[in-house]
Amino acid sequence: MVRVRAAVLPAVGSPLEIAEIDLPEPGPGQVRVRLAAAGVCHSDLSLSNGTMRVPVPAVLGHEGAGTVVSVGEGVTHVAPDDGVVLNWAPSCGSCHACGLGEVWLCGNALTGAGEVYARRSDGTDLHPGLNVAAFAEETVVAAACVLPVPDGVPLTDAALLGCAVLTGYGAVHHAAGVRTGETVAVFGAGGVGLATLQAARIAGAARIVAVDVSPAKEELARAAGATDYVVASDTTARDIRRLTGGHGVDVAVECVGRAVTIRTAWESTRRGGRTTVVGIGGKDQQVTFNALELFHWGRTLSGCVYGNADPAVDLPVLAEHVRAGRLDLGGLVTDRVGLDGIPAAFENMVAGKGGRALVVF
Repeated sequence: MVRVRAAVLPAVGSPLEIAEIDLPEPGPGQVRVRLAAAGVCHSDLSLSNGTMRVPVPAVLGHEGAGTVVSVGEGVTHVAPDDGVVLNWAPSCGSCHACGLGEVWLCGNALTGAGEVYARRSDGTDLHPGLNVAAFAEETVVAAACVLPVPDGVPLTDAALLGCAVLTGYGAVHHAAGVRTGETVAVFGAGGVGLATLQAARIAGAARIVAVDVSPAKEELARAAGATDYVVASDTTARDIRRLTGGHGVDVAVECVGRAVTIRTAWESTRRGGRTTVVGIGGKDQQVTFNALELFHWGRTLSGCVYGNADPAVDLPVLAEHVRAGRLDLGGLVTDRVGLDGIPAAFENMVAGKGGRALVVF
């Protein structure tokens, strides 16, 4: 048993509490990891406020990287002192989705989140957020939840590969299938949006329009690859069509999760264009279309889970982009904080400020 500090969500809608928790030694098929860094993702905020359901009390945090401290019986793909990226949605390999090769839709990926993995110092049981409980100095996870950090990727930066970068890259290359020379609009310039902009640049998009409510994010967006920047308004779709010869973009990627933004992204695409929704919205966010416009515009609207990615396959590809200088992981980070800085990072996300906040241990 080891005692570490963690950010605990005591109940849905309650503030996070920095507390000491007791971690058991890893059992068979488990790995204990000392965190180097953890990204603060909008999904963590959605879990804390009830938009997404999570067993509580829980330690949140699902985007992280660290060093293996010890392994349980039967674990052979990593060893103590190895650098690892946390994989919050490991595929089981045997469900219907996995059988179709759609591992990002695995029906058993989040079963671990319902288990008790640690306890508060007063004996209260704790659940591991989205399987991995990265908002802690150390964590114990299933072996399937760790992947070796690829060579040439700094351990702290590697945390971003666990969600933001896989999601943004996958949205462009897998879900939307952006082709060289196409035009792309990215809605939302937070951590995932900035990763999506970089991915569109890597894909060879001819014009990349970033859209955000904050004028202050223009510099970040352009550094990530945006050729144009639009401050969101009632005329956003019209503004994007004007930038693209009156047609609209070939592909729009929505990274916000709001009905009005999804609808605007769809309206910003050309006839026959594709809109990919990455943002996670609440059940109250209803998007409506009439039957005639669906026929007339011939557009495609699709969801995207975890970038439609297979982390084991995509991490080496992303690492090659990092080593070649095409993918700038540090460029996604606008704040580096400690555990006690997570609530402020949540507030910044709600206010639409900054890119990715990174908890550095």
